[in-house]
Amino acid sequence: MSMTLRKPLGSWVRIVVLAMACLAGTAAAQDPAPASSNDVPSDKNLAAANCVIGEERFLPGDYYYCLGGMTYGQHNYGESNRFFTTAASWASKPAQYVLGVMALNGDHQPKNRALALAWFALASERPGSRFKAAYDEVYKASTNAERRGADALLDKMRPVYGDATAAVRAEKRYADGMAMLNRLNNGGNLYCIEGMSTLANQSADPSRCQPTQQVVKMVDRAAVNVFEGWTGHVTVGDLQQVPPAAKASSGAN
Repeated sequence: MSMTLRKPLGSWVRIVVLAMACLAGTAAAQDPAPASSNDVPSDKNLAAANCVIGEERFLPGDYYYCLGGMTYGQHNYGESNRFFTTAASWASKPAQYVLGVMALNGDHQPKNRALALAWFALASERPGSRFKAAYDEVYKASTNAERRGADALLDKMRPVYGDATAAVRAEKRYADGMAMLNRLNNGGNLYCIEGMSTLANQSADPSRCQPTQQVVKMVDRAAVNVFEGWTGHVTVGDLQQVPPAAKASSGAN
């Protein structure tokens, strides 16, 4: 998706949030993503997001990113900022980018170009990042004082939000969750992921569960929203059931 920073802030927050569809069932999972920057979704779309609480066990970055978009659509901007910041601490690059846009344009907060530049630097730290153009644009437009301010902020922010910490921590959460699913994947077992029963036109009955393999595929697809471009991440793919041990044959050969 082409990025530019010349649209009103609210428009870009909505576009970016909806374009990064998460397992948690944002409006983008229900309606087509905007075809262009002129096709701006409404607050109602964001507020209607169904964020699956059970996803937090596997991909907290994606789950809190969904909450950030939902509360933004509800005009609860303080909570939205808090959720996006939590998502950023779990290696969500889209969340870091949105936080940069909010700081740059002063979305319910003072404008702070140094802070915006720091968030954009974090969002674009992976090779081939889709957010690199935004960082370059803001960097070129920044003063030397703003650049120094961003560097000072990054010294404090990288230990929390940089991939060396955040992505490693997020990968461990993801790997632990997938290992748990792998242990359960025996003979077509079901897994009850809290909040999932309301998606895909299913019954809202909380006892409605999904085949473990289906949950694995959904989580694995959503993982790209957190780990895209990070060289340390490997998707799980289909789980393989361990075949039963062959019974020893009785009798003489």
